[in-house]
Amino acid sequence: MSETQNAAKSTTAADKKFDGFTDEERAAMKEHAQELKKAARRGSRAAKADGERDVLEKIAEMAEADRVLAERVHAVVKASAPALSPKLWYGMPSYAKDGKVVCFFQSAEKFKSRYATFGFNDIANLDEDTMWPTAFALTELTADVEARIAELVKKAVS
Repeated sequence: MSETQNAAKSTTAADKKFDGFTDEERAAMKEHAQELKKAARRGSRAAKADGERDVLEKIAEMAEADRVLAERVHAVVKASAPALSPKLWYGMPSYAKDGKVVCFFQSAEKFKSRYATFGFNDIANLDEDTMWPTAFALTELTADVEARIAELVKKAVS
């Protein structure tokens, strides 16, 4: 390869600037660090009640469309798997088993997405063959969607 071609490639590579994490991602990481500090200060006795309060406060802060979805998701998860503990996870409402997040709600606003997301982490017992969904876009919660969420949450903790 000639020096001119090498120079052109390196200039092109230099022009493509990698900024790392987005502002939203950085904010989520800062929120997570604050959540960990707060949990450490509280201790384990108060964690479940305080976690529920934190989740409800976070939901109350959401824009109306996200808040309506999050409130219903919260109710469905609590009814389907009362053993899960609500807690904040990277600034998102989540539900944990033995301290590990099983599922979470991500508002559309959080990462400037066109839809909210309900997702599961790898400890969720959702394995099906060699490929299965772990996150779902939410735009509206119908009775059928709520039933599907309840079914998935029950399976995830089984």
